[in-house]
Amino acid sequence: MITVTRLNGRSLTINALLIEMVEEAADTVVTLTTGNKIVVKESTAEIIALNQQYLQTIGLITAAQKSQL
Repeated sequence: MITVTRLNGRSLTINALLIEMVEEAADTVVTLTTGNKIVVKESTAEIIALNQQYLQTIGLITAAQKSQL
């Protein structure tokens, strides 16, 4: 799970595994595999960093790196 900030300043925690796409124009829009779209203050780079941290925390990045060896 990652915590992001809606445009109104309220925090929202979303399941990082459900992120399908992140679009950045005037605002950043996170699209989930459920079809829901969430407009957030964080940049695309910040969302990617949060997602990578989460994946490391649950061991998915390490497992993927080991399988490539």
